[in-house]
Amino acid sequence: MSVARRERAALVESMRAAGPDAPTLCEGWTTRDLAAHLVVRERRLDAAPGILVPALADYTERVQRKVAEGTDWADLVDQIAAGPPLYSPFKLLDPLVNVAEMFIHNEDVRRAQPGWEPRALDAATVSALSRGITAMARMTMGKSPARVALTTPEGKTLATVGSGPEVTVTGDPGELLMFAAGREQARATFSGDDDAVAALRSARRGL
Repeated sequence: MSVARRERAALVESMRAAGPDAPTLCEGWTTRDLAAHLVVRERRLDAAPGILVPALADYTERVQRKVAEGTDWADLVDQIAAGPPLYSPFKLLDPLVNVAEMFIHNEDVRRAQPGWEPRALDAATVSALSRGITAMARMTMGKSPARVALTTPEGKTLATVGSGPEVTVTGDPGELLMFAAGREQARATFSGDDDAVAALRSARRGL
């Protein structure tokens, strides 16, 4: 089973355990809303572009709301578990584009619940997450108020983005990915000029 499929299965397990009305790290979204987002992303080709294109976002939000309100919770989660349908571009691209998506959203569910702890990740998952950090950081942190190096505890820099005073963010690859995606619950440490670190931490990140 690919890393993307394993992370999808872990997300489904977390969602089923949390139930439809649990909070998530996605502001304003319950697990039901998050599940609807994933279903629209993979199964509604007419609405999925609005996830990334602001001009189309209103339509996407309407479709997502309708899916969330009009679909049984168990069916929503079953659709996520089944993976992308044959007509979806994500069917072929699943191993490439869904590792980060499934990991981040699983953590969005897990970390919004009390008493969460980081998961132990195997080497294949760590490697796959590491490969996605550069692309994520370029999408979400290109206008960072600092020159940011995302670095592992072993000293390997996985991405460098932004301009200005230098700040190093150190964490395991999964935590760096969560940070680049705008999640404040990422467990990372910061080094650099105090003002630059503060500006970075308060700057908007994420899609």
